[in-house]
Amino acid sequence: MSILILLVALALWGVVHSFLASHFAKDMIPAKIGSMDVYRLGYNIFAVISFAPILYLMRTLPDRMLYQIASPWNILMFGGQLLAAVLLLVAVLQTDTLSFVGLRQLFEKEKSGALVTRGLYRVVRHPLYTFGLLFIWLTPTVTQNTLTVYIGATIYTLVGAYFEERKLLRDFKEVYAEYKRKTPMLIPGMIFGKK
Repeated sequence: MSILILLVALALWGVVHSFLASHFAKDMIPAKIGSMDVYRLGYNIFAVISFAPILYLMRTLPDRMLYQIASPWNILMFGGQLLAAVLLLVAVLQTDTLSFVGLRQLFEKEKSGALVTRGLYRVVRHPLYTFGLLFIWLTPTVTQNTLTVYIGATIYTLVGAYFEERKLLRDFKEVYAEYKRKTPMLIPGMIFGKK
């Protein structure tokens, strides 16, 4: 039953999160509130707060241990998580961080962002997803509930990346198409459909 409850909670969160990230919501909601300035910041705050109940359910629903990696291997996994967290931070810093969070829009008119292809974005197109997924999958202790959330988060990330790619192709056209041909999506060195 815990698995079903977690999957339903993840699905609901994913639908709401995806809707709020859509062009439709970005056009409709600011028109209702009269400003686009706070949308990105509000979206980010809402995404974090609305995910908190899933973490609560993950910790409080009936659960069972699936595996626990013993020492010294767990130390290597923690080290991998630390590296993933650092690289995640680096990837965020390689974007326009203030715009990414939604703070720049409070002080300046929002303008179209530039396509970032330097740094970690030269290695993979979505380093935030790559290192976020790496971080969760290197957890040395996994229960039924954490595995359910990790699988759900991975599926949501992959589906989200697909739709984000479509949006980026619309926004940046041939520039993004060329970047997509040269740069792997999530795993360095792994390009599918290369001609």
